[in-house]
Amino acid sequence: MNEDWVDHGLAIRELVARTGLSEGTLRMWERRHGFPRPKRLPSGHRRYSETDVDLVLRVVRERDAGVSLSIAIARVQESAVEPEPSIFAGLRRRRPDLQPVTLRKPLLLALSRAIEDESCARAERPLLVGSFQRERFYRQSQRRWRDYARTADLAIVFADFERHSVRPHGPIELRVDGSQPLAREWAVVCDAPGHAACLAAVEIAQARRRSDAAREFDVVWSVDPGLVRAAAEISLGLARRAAPKLEERFAGRFSSARPGPPSGDQLRLAAAIAIRTLGQLG
Repeated sequence: MNEDWVDHGLAIRELVARTGLSEGTLRMWERRHGFPRPKRLPSGHRRYSETDVDLVLRVVRERDAGVSLSIAIARVQESAVEPEPSIFAGLRRRRPDLQPVTLRKPLLLALSRAIEDESCARAERPLLVGSFQRERFYRQSQRRWRDYARTADLAIVFADFERHSVRPHGPIELRVDGSQPLAREWAVVCDAPGHAACLAAVEIAQARRRSDAAREFDVVWSVDPGLVRAAAEISLGLARRAAPKLEERFAGRFSSARPGPPSGDQLRLAAAIAIRTLGQLG
């Protein structure tokens, strides 16, 4: 029997291949920091899960950002136990220099659709996430998102649905309780090899009683692959917490090489999104 897949786990050499770290480094991390925490077969061999792959890659990205190993591991372990409750706040915590702008709903909608259209025109098998606040807002875009889901590796939408729903030809629909921070948020995330874009917005509370078109949001958006990956990780953490039974669908999404800094292509993507936004307004 091939022990690599006994008990549906990964051998350490598979974790090495998936993360780019050496076996010696992984053993040192486990010995000194208790991370990662593999299961042990009766033979004593280590077995890792898809979640372990994700966590190790997150530590690597923290290290690439200049964070010490002990702090990086502590951050990742803490977030694994208690997922970020907010995409917007999670991005701001990771990048305090990312200053939000205030947009009214028509401009935010134009920017969101520009990101959606440009992303789905370019990206192959992306991870797609949308946060819509209200089910009725999602239903207005449902046809678009069903089209996007056909070419996505995974598509998830959050809104105040009555219940979770896994449809055969559309995004996974996950219910957001009105008390959750995500209930106030608007988000679009597209993470794919060679392509990354995200937007996160939170509604300004004092503007809620205005007309729909006059509603205002604090907005951040980026084509930085590292920041988009962070948005995707936060989104999957929220999805795992909302629907633990769907864990197998959410795990193992980030086995590809960790994202690098923005390239010339990503900067051209930002320009293309800006042009599409202007076209939406026209």
